[in-house]
Amino acid sequence: MTEVKKTKILNYINVFRGLAILLIVAGHTMQFGAIGSATERVVFEIFCGGTALFIFISGFLFQHLSGKYEFKNYMSKKWTNVIQPYLWTAIPGIVFCFMYPQKYGNVLDGLNPALQIPMFLSVGRIHNVPTWFIPMIVLFFFSSWLLLKLEKKGILYKILPLLLLFTFFFPRPGLEPMMVAGMSYDAVYLEYIKYVLIGYVHFFSVYVFGMYCSANKNVIDLFWKWRWCFILVFFLVSGLNICSDLIVGYSNVTNSKIFLTVILLTYLKQYDSWLISHEKLNYVLDVIAKYSFGIFFIHWYVFFLFNLIFGTSNVMPIIGNTWFTFLLVLVRFLVVTLLSFAILWLIKKLILKINPEANTRRFIGV
Repeated sequence: MTEVKKTKILNYINVFRGLAILLIVAGHTMQFGAIGSATERVVFEIFCGGTALFIFISGFLFQHLSGKYEFKNYMSKKWTNVIQPYLWTAIPGIVFCFMYPQKYGNVLDGLNPALQIPMFLSVGRIHNVPTWFIPMIVLFFFSSWLLLKLEKKGILYKILPLLLLFTFFFPRPGLEPMMVAGMSYDAVYLEYIKYVLIGYVHFFSVYVFGMYCSANKNVIDLFWKWRWCFILVFFLVSGLNICSDLIVGYSNVTNSKIFLTVILLTYLKQYDSWLISHEKLNYVLDVIAKYSFGIFFIHWYVFFLFNLIFGTSNVMPIIGNTWFTFLLVLVRFLVVTLLSFAILWLIKKLILKINPEANTRRFIGV
């Protein structure tokens, strides 16, 4: 019997995965300034939008590992490695929704709990804000056969420029509890469903762009030759986002994060050998990458508890001065990240102590 070789995840993509989760956590924990102020808008532009990096990586890895694609087997693995840990790690969020409905922002408070739970799980964002990503990425899972078919027919990457234009000019809408206050439960639920669907359409180009870079890895070297142009455009687009947001309330942070993705990708690939040769640094980055999905699942809970204990808000107002406030949110970021890591490590150890043969990824994503 011929042994099928396992396709390895590239080191620079693995490191990228770790950096992406740090940006996502920073986007949640490091926001500060008066709502709508220049400071708050600049901070939002710098730290938010990390979802685009995560989706790019998802598309890249999907194409990179597509050589042995078979739909049924693919969906089975996604059930084990994505859906199951999502369901297990949803438990604290559901508990918080019932224990602290106002503080936690449960927009379905008052509805029969037996109806709330499936509604939570189908949209993600209510019980665990970052996990709106899961219902959306499931749509990509179901689209996988079509994406590969379009790729094989030479169509998918030809329409990528049009897909990117759509992403550039149609931003993902915001959706916060106060925006749906006063609506009926059905209307609220529909808004969250629409948020997932619009997210799928908005990020479709980013996923396909990830696939394109994986299928044409030599293009990353071409990006490196033009890196200063990408860096310049990144700052220009970021500046336009901030100005547009302040003047007309219109912003599309995905635009700048696409250019940031290209910049990070080129530098990580260019210095991949250097990273590998520095074993301790690469090991730390590898550990962050391995725990990235688990951190994604639970960091919002740690963030909520931090705010509950210390009386802070998601977007921290200026305390003293800007630099002091920045230091405070930086501390919050570090505490949330390290505590999330520690909790996952302890749970993983506990599960393996109970059953050394257990697949801990199906419970906590690690």
